Amino acid sequence: MNDIRRTILWVIFGFSMVLLWDQWQVHNGHKPTFFPGASSSAKVTEPHAPASAASSVPVGSPSSVPVPAAAGSAGASAVPGGAPSAAPQAAKEQLVVTTDVFTLVFDTEGGTLVKSTFNKFKDMNDKNSGFVLLDESANRVYVAQTGLIASGGGAALPTHKTLMTAVPGERSLKEGQNELQVKFESADVGGVKLVKTYTLKRGAYDIAVRHDVINTGSTSVSPQLYMQLVRDGNKPPGESSFYSTFTGPAIYTEAKKYQKIEFKDIENKKVDVEKSATNGYVAMVQHYFASAWILGDGIKRDLFERKVDTNLYAVGMITPLDTIAPGASKSIESNLFVGPQQEKTLEALAPGLELVKDYGWLTILAKPLYWLLDKLHSFIGNWGWSIVALVLLLKIAFYWLNAKAYASMAKMKAINPKIMEMRERLKDKPQEMQQQMMKIYKEEKVNPMGGCFPIMIQIPVFIALYWVLLSSVEMRGAPWILWIHDLSSPDPFFILPVVMTLTTMLQTALNPAPPDPMQAKLMWFMPLIFSVMFFFFPAGLVLYWITNNILSIAQQWVINTRMGVPPQFNLPKFK
Repeated sequence: MNDIRRTILWVIFGFSMVLLWDQWQVHNGHKPTFFPGASSSAKVTEPHAPASAASSVPVGSPSSVPVPAAAGSAGASAVPGGAPSAAPQAAKEQLVVTTDVFTLVFDTEGGTLVKSTFNKFKDMNDKNSGFVLLDESANRVYVAQTGLIASGGGAALPTHKTLMTAVPGERSLKEGQNELQVKFESADVGGVKLVKTYTLKRGAYDIAVRHDVINTGSTSVSPQLYMQLVRDGNKPPGESSFYSTFTGPAIYTEAKKYQKIEFKDIENKKVDVEKSATNGYVAMVQHYFASAWILGDGIKRDLFERKVDTNLYAVGMITPLDTIAPGASKSIESNLFVGPQQEKTLEALAPGLELVKDYGWLTILAKPLYWLLDKLHSFIGNWGWSIVALVLLLKIAFYWLNAKAYASMAKMKAINPKIMEMRERLKDKPQEMQQQMMKIYKEEKVNPMGGCFPIMIQIPVFIALYWVLLSSVEMRGAPWILWIHDLSSPDPFFILPVVMTLTTMLQTALNPAPPDPMQAKLMWFMPLIFSVMFFFFPAGLVLYWITNNILSIAQQWVINTRMGVPPQFNLPKFK
């Protein structure tokens, strides 16, 4: 029975590794290793108008990504049929605006935010430069756009392609100043003038955005405001191939909660998300960082996602502004978040926004683990030692479960000589061998599965902790000791992975040796193969596994000694 248990566990473990590797290959844009299928990511190319008549829009630079039609109610309007009149390209200009947390670049074409550089988060490849999230360059497209579309196919209105005038004002948040406003005004387009006002606040990554829509014509208008995030489908630069994190759009509503959208599902038109709501947000998510358009509760909006060009995707919302009489105006307030996935900050901005920090299906366990880790850090002041302290607390919490598991393993180890002798004696009588084995287990009051169930109960907790450490931006650039200057990057000298491998081998050596030679070999090969992956994992994750291994070894040693089963090192025999 013990042999069968080990065989099943190793088969499950090995197959899991196969599936994980296959998914890593797909995530990184390569062909699946074990399950050949579909395709890889396309490179960013110059946008062009899609063939669909509903998407006939301005073309040109990457900023001319089309505005999608509303995906919700029947009353939502289609996009403009052609390009709005605009000044020549040479008249465009870009404004650089700085605060204490980031540097932003706005384009007067549409008053669009086209670049964001963070002051407190450095580029992983160039420590002297800030990390860039939004960007519009030859290799990347990731911008935040807004504009107006007319209801019922009316005249063209100011869009993200309309040239706007930047209102003179401060472009840098001064010492002692808490707010900075950046304003853009459009000319009259279709009898409507659009004014965008961005309000940046000290210490904040959320930007208040007010749209003032002024009817300058002689008839009433019923425009709709669209807000969208447009991004290429490439994975973030420098992301490791050895752990997979989600990159793509997301939609949150009170009804359906947080819904991630894969780029490939948009490509294949297989997206099933909420289409209209009066609450929530739309977002673009990647490892550690996110952007989101947020409207206040009670404001009707249609939600959309779509492919807008070759390897370019949009997620956004369209909200009606009701009828505006001649000479009247209508204002609507929204928030644009562009920043790191700091859980407490996200929770304060909007309901459900903290879910862009994706813990997957173990969120219910991961959130309290992050809370505890954050509390430990507030006392300790070092994220590395906070990880060690958290694993220690978890081992204490699960002490009695672990004690039962190791006690069961110690009993198995104590009767192992008797089992080995019996197997050798009855090796030609397999049926009798099984009967005798069950008899020994019954006489010695040993449950072969007793060491398995207590450990299985703990597995979800430690997987949740894995995702906490992988997802928390606080680990990015956080030092631990000596040579570990960044817990989110691999150990530069591979010292931690080597220690991890050694502790894994020691733990394997302390376990009872399986009587079957093939199982004995697997008991050594599989942990070694698993350890190889840790050479590419972030140092914080490796530190977590090392701490867990060391504490497990110490507890196993103590329990074995108390039960009169002296610890023995069962070294491999590969003959």
